[in-house]
Amino acid sequence: MIRDITLGQFFPGNTIAHRLDPRSKLIIVLLFIVALFLAKSYISYGVMTAVVIACVAISRIKLKTVLRNLKPLILIFVITAFVNLFYTEGDVLVQFWVFKITVQGIVRACQMLLRIALLITGTFLLTYTTSPLALTDGMESLLSPLKKLHLPVHELAMMMSIALRFIPTLVEETDKIMSAQKARGANFDTGKFTDKAKALLPLLVPLFVSAFRRADELAVAMECRCYHGGEGRTRMKVLTMHTCDVVALLLGLALLAGMIVLRCFGL
Repeated sequence: MIRDITLGQFFPGNTIAHRLDPRSKLIIVLLFIVALFLAKSYISYGVMTAVVIACVAISRIKLKTVLRNLKPLILIFVITAFVNLFYTEGDVLVQFWVFKITVQGIVRACQMLLRIALLITGTFLLTYTTSPLALTDGMESLLSPLKKLHLPVHELAMMMSIALRFIPTLVEETDKIMSAQKARGANFDTGKFTDKAKALLPLLVPLFVSAFRRADELAVAMECRCYHGGEGRTRMKVLTMHTCDVVALLLGLALLAGMIVLRCFGL
């Protein structure tokens, strides 16, 4: 399951999704998240699902890769479904002990599961189609007005980018440590949930040591390249908005407006 975590990975390509300006992609993702939380009915969830499927098709990311990033979240899906299924008031279908399954609970559970899946998939597409460097430049550009408040915008953007970039590295390191522990007789795959959780505890110390070591190596590498922050820094690629970016932003705004209209009319 550790290998299924794909957050932070970038898949190079030459699709429209890859060529979009990172600033427009960040704005579109924010619009998508707001629109998704406005979804309330079958129609609105159907529209949001169609949008995500279209984005996956445009970006040409394999469906297997998209579904794989949902696998580590199975526990979250189970807990969400349990809470909404048994603790939502409404027309009771089945009741046993303190638990009761209602029609509204089933609908609510399905909606929440779909919302989480769409939210994860939509946001993961951002890192799939945007390189860490472009993502940093895009975030820094969007946050640039905060420089007037003397906030370290470049450093904040760099921190977020490095955090995303190191997720695949830490996942790979965790997998190596687990393989080494299994070679020494550790068992991570059998037993109760509590037993599996306890078996993961010996991974924490070597994982933290590895993370601090890699962070120190990165700091030394940045110092050797005379990195001193964003002041006076130039870029090899200057961010430029094109027609496709304007069209994509308009489509994002149209999606948000459509969700607002559907919610106002209860559709």
